[in-house]
Amino acid sequence: MVFWVFGYGSLVWNPGFEYDEKIIGYIKDYHRVFDLACIDHRGTPEHPARTCTLEYKEGAICWGAVYCVRGGEEKERLAMKYLENRECEYDKKTTVDFFKEGETDEPTLSEVIVFTSTPDKESNKYYLGPAPLEEMARQIATAFGPCGNNRDYIFVLEKAMFDIGHEDDMVIELANEVRKVLGIMDLGAWKENSSNRLTGPSLKPKSPMSPHKLLHLPEAIALDTK
Repeated sequence: MVFWVFGYGSLVWNPGFEYDEKIIGYIKDYHRVFDLACIDHRGTPEHPARTCTLEYKEGAICWGAVYCVRGGEEKERLAMKYLENRECEYDKKTTVDFFKEGETDEPTLSEVIVFTSTPDKESNKYYLGPAPLEEMARQIATAFGPCGNNRDYIFVLEKAMFDIGHEDDMVIELANEVRKVLGIMDLGAWKENSSNRLTGPSLKPKSPMSPHKLLHLPEAIALDTK
């Protein structure tokens, strides 16, 4: 028995379950959007956090990490149970093709599981829908829950994508807008100052992107499962 699951949010840096193999790569025709509510980790029902989900967009690619679980039915069952509990706000399991870096035509893996959400407020109670950048930033800057605050989620995701060498323009733009709300825009460029870097390997970005400037991240960041 074996299954593969693709992570594009907190699974990139904090899978939280026992796995046998991890590969950095991408899926096609999806991109990140911060349209999903989190009410039990970094938010509450009264003030939900915004976390990322995937939206279909032809021609887009989404970088992340794929994890393999092999070794028997019980191991697979426990891993999936953990993931379903952790990703409870995501109401769909989609299967996708996964590509390693440098591969564009033939997928490395097929039938890879990815947790996604229905983009409909009536059928999916956790779907918040899109909002102006400034509004999303204010929500992320102020939401918090049992596992910490929402802003750390976006800051750690920003760094995780930098560390795997494939930054996400949307994540960078939203993270910098959150910094504006928090009044920490003038603390300097963390990417260019190794003394301010959080621990972790740094890789030169390999995917084409517009020249966004990454700014200083807060020193203390809590890691959780959302």
